[in-house]
Amino acid sequence: GGGGRRRSVQNDGAMGDDDTFSGLRVSAPNGVKVYQVTGGKQVPKWLSETNKRKLRKDADYQRRIELVQDLEFSTASSRVRLSGDGNFLAVTGIHPPQVKVYDLSQLSMKFERHLDAEVVDFDILSDDYSKMAFLCADRSVVFHAKFGNYYKTRFPRQGRAIAYAEHTGDLVVVGSTHEVYRLNLEQGRFLSPLETNATGVNCARVSSTHGLLACGTENGTVECFDLRSRERLGGGLRVCAGGAEGSGDGVTAVRFDPSGMRLATGDAEGKVRLYDLRSSRPLFTKDHMNGFKIVDVRWHSASDGHKRIISADTRVVRAWEPDTGKAYTSVEPGDEINDVCVWDGTGLIVTAMETKRLGVHFVPSLGAAPSWCSFLENITEEMEEEAAPSIYDDYKFVTREELTRLGMDNLIGTNMLRAYMHGFFVDNRLYGKAKAIAEPFSYEEYKQKKVEEKLAQELATRIVVKRKAPKVNAALVARLEKGETAADRKRKGRKKGGADTHEDTDDEDEGAGAILEDDRFARMFEDADFEVDEDDDAYRALHPNAPKLSKREREEMLEEHFDLDDDDDDDENEGAVAEDGPGELDDDDDDGDDGDGPEPEPEPDPEPELEP
Repeated sequence: GGGGRRRSVQNDGAMGDDDTFSGLRVSAPNGVKVYQVTGGKQVPKWLSETNKRKLRKDADYQRRIELVQDLEFSTASSRVRLSGDGNFLAVTGIHPPQVKVYDLSQLSMKFERHLDAEVVDFDILSDDYSKMAFLCADRSVVFHAKFGNYYKTRFPRQGRAIAYAEHTGDLVVVGSTHEVYRLNLEQGRFLSPLETNATGVNCARVSSTHGLLACGTENGTVECFDLRSRERLGGGLRVCAGGAEGSGDGVTAVRFDPSGMRLATGDAEGKVRLYDLRSSRPLFTKDHMNGFKIVDVRWHSASDGHKRIISADTRVVRAWEPDTGKAYTSVEPGDEINDVCVWDGTGLIVTAMETKRLGVHFVPSLGAAPSWCSFLENITEEMEEEAAPSIYDDYKFVTREELTRLGMDNLIGTNMLRAYMHGFFVDNRLYGKAKAIAEPFSYEEYKQKKVEEKLAQELATRIVVKRKAPKVNAALVARLEKGETAADRKRKGRKKGGADTHEDTDDEDEGAGAILEDDRFARMFEDADFEVDEDDDAYRALHPNAPKLSKREREEMLEEHFDLDDDDDDDENEGAVAEDGPGELDDDDDDGDDGDGPEPEPEPDPEPELEP
């Protein structure tokens, strides 16, 4: 599958014209193709079984692509995480507050569990789904095991983010306070909180390389802690301007690179900054140019080892070069983004959004598809072979010359045209009206062309009665029927030039059929003495422009106009008669007959009548 067509669900469950089945759509920002694996609306769960059975015959419904079964929520999804082994995907959403875990090897949902409050953030504590911790909106942290709910505890202040340090076993919770709460899962008790110089902390990350804890505060700073010594390192890194207390502004995302020496930060103004831990000056600053806060920042390694940064705000996900800041590609799901999950080494990106369905996008240039959805490679390769349409959504691309021809060059500089590359994007409706005015007969020509194509298709399906080929000059007869003789071409030329005389009219009445039916030319197609040798030098000198056909082309032309099978059958029958005739004569000669046939037997004498 390609992208689904628009259809809608009416009150009675019938399908109309506003809903969209999930399908594969493609866009190419910066020339890099991005495939939207899922999008639009699905068939509602309350649809009756009768209407569901009707959809089985719908071609668009059959061609839909559902990467993972039931990858949706009733209202919206808030957070998405991938397990350490890469086999399970955990997603939280509303409403009601719940968590769904998907088994990627089976492309289906493994289970779903409901919670008492909305999930603010969560983390997977093990390599699989057997241990998870959920930070909820009621100031509680809920621990789940493989069998279900395991333990629940509460914190003094509302939390905003959660992080887990594997090397110490500490679960870190940050929120609307200057304290960083720690819960040691090995000892099963709270540890003394860490102190920051901020009024609130928005995010926290632990480096898997050296174990440092980085906290992004709403004052616009990043403070790092060593969990082994429980001390703050340095005086804090000033990143951006701070926000009001309790606003959640300032630094909204932090992430260490795999080496642990570089740190990426995102703020509420839509800017991403890269830092070396040994310097307080940013290596590079990337502006998303939309003013929306940064949701998450990730370091991505492509399949070829090339490293890029994938940063997401509430509207768009951008991939760019960390050294130069050059934009590589972008993904725009169309809804507000809450979280993003990226498979390292692959091109698959999953976004949790303020909509029922999660956004799934595939960028082949970033890497191959994961092993559990390798079929995406085949689908995208098939789409590469197809010709890309010239219309992008509801707009058509036109060049400056075409604008001048349509009389629309006065619209340059207005909001009617969107400049792009060497031309403009114009609304399809406006383009259609302008084209109808500039070319009023274009529709009539299009209609006439379609009528001719339809007639040609009907003529091709008719049964054509082919007659027997003449014994001599069969190729000449075929050309006469096609009207390719020199006289016909000369007559057509005189007619176009306006010299239409009475003689020309008489010649036109004498077509190829009249010549074939005329008794005066009958011997020309029966007697071998009248055969035209087109390979002869004299013929080539008199007809220098005559087409020279190969043997195969000559046979195809004869098969098109004559039934050659009947000729072969007649030749076989004549040969059979010729072979049988002398044999019969020899047999008669051996019997001593004169060749006039066997003599009739004498009739017997009638019996004499008896007198009474």
